[in-house]
Parts: sequence; structure tokens; C-alpha cells
Amino acid sequence: MVRVHVPVAAALKLRLRNMAVNYSKTKEMIMLCHGPPSITANLPLIKTTTGHTERVDSTKLLGIHLDSNFSCQPHIEAILAKATQRLYFLKQLTRAGVPHFQLQHFYLTVIRPVREYASPVWHHLITNKQSDQIEAIQKRAIRIIYLVHTTCHIQVPSS
Repeated sequence: MVRVHVPVAAALKLRLRNMAVNYSKTKEMIMLCHGPPSITANLPLIKTTTGHTERVDSTKLLGIHLDSNFSCQPHIEAILAKATQRLYFLKQLTRAGVPHFQLQHFYLTVIRPVREYASPVWHHLITNKQSDQIEAIQKRAIRIIYLVHTTCHIQVPSS
């Protein structure tokens, strides 16, 4: 069980540097590797100067969606949603007649960073199904960029 909070010594250091902890934005998340979640229900909330911190089951920290039971599902869902929106824009660019090398540049600079952001942190935690879902984004982009431009219309002479 991991319980992270700002200790008194850290709060004092912040105060010496004319900085303050914003306790209204401070959240507490208890992460369990093993055991039932009921054992965390009896733990008291962290008390601050403005009251108690809010206990959450998931949060976004440095762009990564964290879950209290080490599941990457919320992060994968966020990646898929964001990348799908950007794929739609890629499709609109294709329909507008943008050359395929510029579409490829759009993919590399706008969509791929969404797929790969902080992947060394979370990639070893995902399932094969989740990995396939992320890979599907790249396959869809390849189809949008290249198959549209390589399609040729051949007329077969009638006899």
C-alpha cells in the first residue's frame, strides 16, 4: 500500500521559499497491489489546515492517468479518445487534398506523440488487447495516409 502526502518538513521548506501547498487541489489516492479494497476504507483521511484531503480512485498526474489498482485502462481510454479525434482531422486533411508527405508529417508530429507519451512508464503494464488497440491507431493512420493516395482506377475494356 502506498500513501503519499506532503510531510510537515516539506511544507516548511515550501513556506521558507515563499511557496505554499494548495490544499484545495491536494488529492489522496491509495494504491493497492494485493488485497481487497475494503482495507483502505477504514484509513482516516489526511488532515490539512483547510480540512481533509479528497480521496480519489484515479487521477491524472504529469499527463498519465493513474488508477488506484495499477490499471492502465483509464490512460489507454484517454489515449484512444485523443488519437481518434486527431485521426478524424487527418481524414479531413486527406479529403482536402493535402499531399501524403504532409499527412505523414502531421501523423508524426500530432498523433504519434499522443500514442507514445511516457510509454516507458506504462507500456509494460498494459495487456495485449490494450496494446492492439494502440497499434490500431497507427494502422488506421497508415490506411488514411497511403491507401487513399495509392488507389488507382483501372478501366477494363468491354468486349
